[in-house]
Amino acid sequence: MKEDYYKILGIDKSADATAIKRAYRKMALKYHPDKNPDDHEAEAMFKKAAEAYEVLSNPDKKARYDQYGHAAFDGAGGFSGGGMNMDDIFSQFGDIFGGAFSGGGGFSGFGGGFGGGQRRTKGGNLRIRVKLTLEEIANGVEKKLKVKRKIQAPGTTYKTCGTCNGTGQITRITNTILGRMQTASPCTTCGGSGQTIDKKPADADALGLVFSEETVAVKIPAGVVDGMQLKVNGKGNAAPGNNGIAGDLLVVIQEDEHPTLKREGDNLHHDLYVSLPDAILGTSKEIDTVSGKVRIKIEPGVQSGKILRLRGKGISSINSYGKGDLLVHVNVWTPKTLSKKQREFFEEMQNDEHFQPKPDNTDKSFFEKVKDMFS
Repeated sequence: MKEDYYKILGIDKSADATAIKRAYRKMALKYHPDKNPDDHEAEAMFKKAAEAYEVLSNPDKKARYDQYGHAAFDGAGGFSGGGMNMDDIFSQFGDIFGGAFSGGGGFSGFGGGFGGGQRRTKGGNLRIRVKLTLEEIANGVEKKLKVKRKIQAPGTTYKTCGTCNGTGQITRITNTILGRMQTASPCTTCGGSGQTIDKKPADADALGLVFSEETVAVKIPAGVVDGMQLKVNGKGNAAPGNNGIAGDLLVVIQEDEHPTLKREGDNLHHDLYVSLPDAILGTSKEIDTVSGKVRIKIEPGVQSGKILRLRGKGISSINSYGKGDLLVHVNVWTPKTLSKKQREFFEEMQNDEHFQPKPDNTDKSFFEKVKDMFS
């Protein structure tokens, strides 16, 4: 089991953005590689803190994490933080550290100090929407998606940037009343990659990239919800240069409406209409479930509003807490028009004791049924 992000940063769920940033900065400074050279445990904690901060500092990711936990980012490549390169952490969250180390700016990587390392650029992310049936959501599915993404054009070569000499950064030294201050910023010539185009084919763009269509297999776990976003690492646009890393493919879930089943969390609801004779005499009915059709028995004398619970016939929990149920709501259909013979029969039965309402303890009210349904 992955460790709770709030526990990693030492905060509770009520922490606001400022508290989250403060907690991350405290941990990052404590386990920073410059303060803990060759300490693999400190390196692991540094990466854990960066992973936790990437999620909790993003309002959308934080909301999904609060609702679904780590499962919100599983199933399609998962969250990439556990394998984050130190350069990636520094480039993403460098502003957190301020001037705490060597005047700030320009991290070069683990144990490498500042200014001399080459920054790794990352390609852009792609987003694609995938429609799923309720059956696919209930059971999980693998989808083969055609993705049009940018890749490095065959024959493209790169050379060391002459402006930054391959570091990806421009260092400036400024004299202040406090002394000489060194700052670093991404090189504007190469965009921080440390490399520029040497040769490229005619159909490539200015970065040496071309569009290519690729089929990507995405495993979607059971229990996903509408709007949930899964991530496939490295299947976004490529980055220019020999040291760049590809962006990610973000798969947004769209749930198609089912003709007879309505979803509520992990539970499903089905409205079953039965005729008055069937309600009186009893019958059996075939209904839809996410695993196929099943036949259920309607006992004689069933009351309208009766809820039949089919356990385990709902949706698998995204957090692996088992399966929800299918709740069948029985509705007795009362005819609006009658023939003369039918009307005479019911007029004769109108005062018959067998047709008089006589609810007992087993006939619960509507509010009691709702309470039982959610208990």
